[in-house]
Amino acid sequence: MDTPCTPLDTWITRYIAHQRALGRSCKEAAWVLRTLSRFAAVHHADEINTALFDAWCQTQQHLSASSRHQRQQMVRDLCRYRQRFESTCFVPDVLCVPARQPHAIPVLFGPDAVKRLLAAASALEPHPYSPLRAQVMRLSIVLLYTAGLRRRELARLTLHDVDAQSGVLRIRDSKFHKSRFVPLSADACDELNCYLRQRMLLASPSRPDPDEPLLGHQRRGGRLRAYSGGGLRDSLHTLIEQVGIRDVHGRVPRVHDFRHVFAIEALLRWYREGVDVQAMLPRLALYMGHVSIASTAYYLRFVPPLAEAASVRFGAQFGHVIQGGAP
Repeated sequence: MDTPCTPLDTWITRYIAHQRALGRSCKEAAWVLRTLSRFAAVHHADEINTALFDAWCQTQQHLSASSRHQRQQMVRDLCRYRQRFESTCFVPDVLCVPARQPHAIPVLFGPDAVKRLLAAASALEPHPYSPLRAQVMRLSIVLLYTAGLRRRELARLTLHDVDAQSGVLRIRDSKFHKSRFVPLSADACDELNCYLRQRMLLASPSRPDPDEPLLGHQRRGGRLRAYSGGGLRDSLHTLIEQVGIRDVHGRVPRVHDFRHVFAIEALLRWYREGVDVQAMLPRLALYMGHVSIASTAYYLRFVPPLAEAASVRFGAQFGHVIQGGAP
């Protein structure tokens, strides 16, 4: 941040430096705390106190409870860090920090819905600001569905991250500061190569820069501009609504629900192939970029097709025990 000019600025700078020394990027925390510092400056305050904190919290009311919880907790963490050195400094009451909202239940869908999405994406007309609109949306759907990528991982891919010949994506410094290689299926690799050929013809007739985004739109300054994570989300959400994918309660899937679908489809495939599912879970966690299997378990919901596949597997191996017969 800028050169500290108030006690609050000084402590923010010290706190962020301390967090980064521990290996945390703290990009979002640094941004949130800078907004607090600017808010304090507008109110001619050098320090944070109850009145200033409450007034700042009022400016966050348009956000969800989870977002408000996260931002207010960042301020509280700053104050608790400062309290180690100044025992009398202000620390927000933990009971005043709003509780997180429970995670949204995913809306799951099957291959038929994905086929409709791909057809709708292919039918999109090119736009002056996005000549590769149809191709980008189609490849986005393919990679989200077959590789389980996070939306931001998809948006951040560059040409340098793509090995089209071997069909491998390099995901750099993603969540939990983890990087990984993601092998693609044969069909996904074909889609990727088809997209790259069209991209070369429509968007980059000369030799492309390896640092250019994989998913780009309007050229500016000779370079293709990357789709933002929000831009991809909004475009995909429009397609999802257009083809009418909803659950029994009328809810529309989020883009992140592709990741849930990917994990469940992997389990279904292993059950049907007779693979040892428990032995494959660490591989699934590694592929999805998780720190542990516990994170992967969040995506593995016991839906009816999965329950049926597990029941068939159990019956084939232990049905004789239930029936009282010989193995």
